[in-house]
Amino acid sequence: MPRNSTNLSTDLRGAGSLTIDAINGITDIVESLHHTITRFPGILGAPDQHRTKGVTGMVYRNIHTVAELVGDGIDTLLDRLSLMIGEKDSSLGREAVLSALNGVLGDHLVARNNPLAIPMQFRRNGKPLNGQPLSQAIQQSDGRLAIMVHGSCMNDLQWNRQGHDHGAALARDLGFLPLYVHYNTGLHISENGRKFSDLLETVITQSPQPTELFIIAHSMGGLVSRSACHYGKISGHTWLSHLQKLIFLGTPHHGALLAKGGNWIDIILKTNPYSTPFSRLGEIRSCGITDLRYGNVTEDDWKGRDRFKFSGDQRIPVPLPEGVQCYSIAATTGKESCKLGDDLIGDGLVTLSSALGRHKNAELNLLFPETRQWIGRNMSHTDLLNHPEVYEIIRKWLKN
Repeated sequence: MPRNSTNLSTDLRGAGSLTIDAINGITDIVESLHHTITRFPGILGAPDQHRTKGVTGMVYRNIHTVAELVGDGIDTLLDRLSLMIGEKDSSLGREAVLSALNGVLGDHLVARNNPLAIPMQFRRNGKPLNGQPLSQAIQQSDGRLAIMVHGSCMNDLQWNRQGHDHGAALARDLGFLPLYVHYNTGLHISENGRKFSDLLETVITQSPQPTELFIIAHSMGGLVSRSACHYGKISGHTWLSHLQKLIFLGTPHHGALLAKGGNWIDIILKTNPYSTPFSRLGEIRSCGITDLRYGNVTEDDWKGRDRFKFSGDQRIPVPLPEGVQCYSIAATTGKESCKLGDDLIGDGLVTLSSALGRHKNAELNLLFPETRQWIGRNMSHTDLLNHPEVYEIIRKWLKN
């Protein structure tokens, strides 16, 4: 069922059913969120992980000390947190909390049928867009749909960064209808790929007019999109014949060095104060996070293997989809080209080679044409969401 964005108490209560190995971490998270939300910084403000004080602080310490009280204590704290967020009318903060939790523990939430698990669906302005409303929106457009796919531990609302949203800008400048995918980034990329393929097939079958698809995917969203193309072909889905262009923004096609060490979580979750506390879970890593080590996009890449064991890159080669114009945008924090900055640091999370699909193994090399590659310098991974140069490249590629 669609989640009501105002029913925060119901959403957050589900965190009380997390397994015992995460309870102390969740308690830390709730305490930090309590403090953060009380201070109510901006969504991309500086992280603040101070502990609460006084009577409230004593409550949190007691929860850590007396294990028998954890279950009831968590529910009480989550109810209080729910009210605090509601009082501040912080829908962005709430969405950041839920997307971060799903990114870190999303597979576990699904396994336990936890109500906090995010279902895959299209949304606009943070609200579900399904069935008749979706058909009406397509009918009112010219049939060109810009499908926006967010990255790990993030959500569809975070396409809007510092006042800019690539999807909204494309609607304004080129007349595209932007549809934002909202999904649980803690699941295996292949699981989300199958779901995404099914979702796109529904769009085509329900579309009241001829439809063209254009996918713009950031980070993990690019891997989910490639996986969807793979499973769409296997399933004989018709949406692939409607897919015109696929643009990747900082996608770790061949994994991320930081993900191999588990540090991806620490960095990506610290992009805003509401998700920062979730980095405290540390060693608890979802299937989605471990898939980022090498860029797994199929079930065969992980099935039957210990995902916490470093057994090397054992992926099955999955080329770019046939008949689709594919483009890659990579970023590097360095102002000038250098081996250290490009090959080891890249945009802070993804190296240039990985983002551009380059690999020493010819079977894994994605072979983006030179004219469909672009490198942004002095940019971070999240800058790809709003940098004016990045948008101009996207606009040019979609206009041609």
